[in-house]
Amino acid sequence: MADPSSYRPKPGQIPDSPGVYKFRDEHGRVIYVGKAKSLRQRLANYFQDLAGLHPRTRTMVTTAASVEWTVVSTEVEALQLEYSWIKEFDPRFNVKYRDDKSYPYLAVTLNEEFPRAQVMRGAKKKGVRYFGPYGHAWAIRETVDLMLRVFPVRTCSAGVFKRSAQIGRPCLLGYIGKCSAPCVGRVTAEEHRELAEEFCDFMAGRTGAYLRRLERQMQEAAEEMEYERAARLRDDIGALKRAMEKSAVVLADATDADLIALAEDELEAAVQIFHVRGGRVRGQRGWVTDKVEAVTTSGLVEHALQQLYGEERGDAVPKEVLVPALPEPVEPIAQWLSERRGSQVSLRIPQRGDKKDLMVTVGRNAQQALALHKTKRASDLTTRSRALEEIAGALGLDAVPLRIECFDISHLQGDDVVASMVVFEDGLARKSEYRRFQIKTFQGQDDVRSMHEVIGRRFKRYLQEKQKSGEWTEEPSADARVDDNGVTAGAGATAGTGITDGTGATDAAGVTDGTGGITPGTVPGPAAVTAHPDEPEPDPMAGRPTDEDGRPKRFAYPPQLVVVDGGAPQVAAARRALDELGIDDVAVCGLAKRLEEVWLPEDDDPVVLPRSSEGLYLLQRVRDEAHRFAITYQRSKRGKRLKSSPLDAVAGLGDTRRQALLKHFGSVKKLRAATVDEICEVPGVGRKTAETVAAALAGAAPSAPAVNTATGEIMEDDGAPPAALSAERGQER
Repeated sequence: MADPSSYRPKPGQIPDSPGVYKFRDEHGRVIYVGKAKSLRQRLANYFQDLAGLHPRTRTMVTTAASVEWTVVSTEVEALQLEYSWIKEFDPRFNVKYRDDKSYPYLAVTLNEEFPRAQVMRGAKKKGVRYFGPYGHAWAIRETVDLMLRVFPVRTCSAGVFKRSAQIGRPCLLGYIGKCSAPCVGRVTAEEHRELAEEFCDFMAGRTGAYLRRLERQMQEAAEEMEYERAARLRDDIGALKRAMEKSAVVLADATDADLIALAEDELEAAVQIFHVRGGRVRGQRGWVTDKVEAVTTSGLVEHALQQLYGEERGDAVPKEVLVPALPEPVEPIAQWLSERRGSQVSLRIPQRGDKKDLMVTVGRNAQQALALHKTKRASDLTTRSRALEEIAGALGLDAVPLRIECFDISHLQGDDVVASMVVFEDGLARKSEYRRFQIKTFQGQDDVRSMHEVIGRRFKRYLQEKQKSGEWTEEPSADARVDDNGVTAGAGATAGTGITDGTGATDAAGVTDGTGGITPGTVPGPAAVTAHPDEPEPDPMAGRPTDEDGRPKRFAYPPQLVVVDGGAPQVAAARRALDELGIDDVAVCGLAKRLEEVWLPEDDDPVVLPRSSEGLYLLQRVRDEAHRFAITYQRSKRGKRLKSSPLDAVAGLGDTRRQALLKHFGSVKKLRAATVDEICEVPGVGRKTAETVAAALAGAAPSAPAVNTATGEIMEDDGAPPAALSAERGQER
């Protein structure tokens, strides 16, 4: 536990201006981000008598080891930078609403030549119009099915669309009138886009004028005795009204608004949002968070607004946002919302009428969500705690293994040998800590030797990180030393994400620079130094997380338990790798697939956990996740290898000209037989390039012909991979 006075800035050092501040722990990780109208007044509150602080605030300041800040011009800039840093650093003491990315949306891909209506989940894409979120995907499909009668926009995938265009026949929806069939030219791209825009207008709530127009057309058709057309229009009107009935009118004045309600207790808070468009509830979503900081209802509302609109622009931010309590102060957040929308946004508390009644309904949903979350979490926490306790008891550990790392080796008959490392913390997967390795020191199939290499490389990096931070002063062995570039001697770098770390390990996820373009003035340790405004901004492509960036360091945090996929030989190899590095405080075990036996180093007999044991279930989940991650990486490497072509090695030949050559000649075999003059006929290929291609192909040995396993036919060499061999999957490890 740190003493806040040890890193308290000196009197007068903190500026009396708006800004954003960060607390870091002893490892350099950012643990809290906050903003203030006056940095001097706000930070002074953290360095008062510990007895006068809120318990959560007291825990934060005693966990921290340094504080730093960035000065900005306005409170709105502070709000933007705070949101950016919270997204980037994921501080443990900040309230973070965990957005459920599984909510389905009705999306119309207006960024395509022929827009498509479909169900979409996950992060929003530029140029796509979204409606929702919906509670269930089937609700979207029912709505779209009704709407297609009037707005027959494309709903098929790119593959089906392309295939229909090639054969000149539309799919079933085109035949039954639920698609305008732009794939076969029944409508032009402009006509289809107009249909898609009308579809979007109707879904956005502009329904009255369109229905009145259809009713007028129906009456005109009836007066002209075009009864079939009138009947069709009547059915169209009925379909649209049924689609509208699926979302009842809640606000009679056709309001566009978002209503946010909260339910909270001392430890947790739930937020529910109703998206009202055209007076109808078009979507609903909700989050639950731990109250890891001392925060009021106003603060929770502000965090919810940041989470909800931090990535939105334009019409996605409604004209009116109704909340249970206003942030303090309200002007910066209201201005921030207005800037994101591009026009004035009203942020207020409903006082009377339909809006207040609807807010009560939203609040009731928030209360139910919090109660359901507590029920689920209590069960989940109990199960995970019991599982960790059973593992500790069965393996004879002094404490429960809060961090478990599992390693697995994968290959295809000795080719493309790779390894995976997955991390579970408190019984839950922590995917941002996953790592993957290529086996570099030898060729062929040897799981035991591969396991020894991977464990050694992982924990060498751990010792190097300790040495850099000053926590470990022993001189590392020659194998563990790093050069000036931070690359381990003799270690190989891997491809994959394009980021190498000297061990052959690659990140499971990319790292982005979320500073929002504002140059930070950092204050390491107890001193506070403001960066010069002319200093260049940090390069966002500077690669992996480091101490200076405040992100979790690679391999810097040791596990309490290492699990290997395998039996006694793999366990012995892992233990030997740790012993060679002098690491004796990390437990090792292996889980054998055959009988799900748990093997310990130097034990002749395995530990057999009951089949109903929660500890065994957890070990199985960890092992299966490591296997999934490893085999996915191995398949991706094999796919890249099979897609390789002799043209890949030609210097100065990019993808565009390589594809042009293959398209012109049809295959590598025909290209190899072509003369230099014939190669020069390809657009964009000059004589020098043609001579280089001809020389490269003449020197490259032709590959063995691919065989179609279904027919036995020998396929012509075209530079593309042969058909997938189903037998390969059976040989994967």
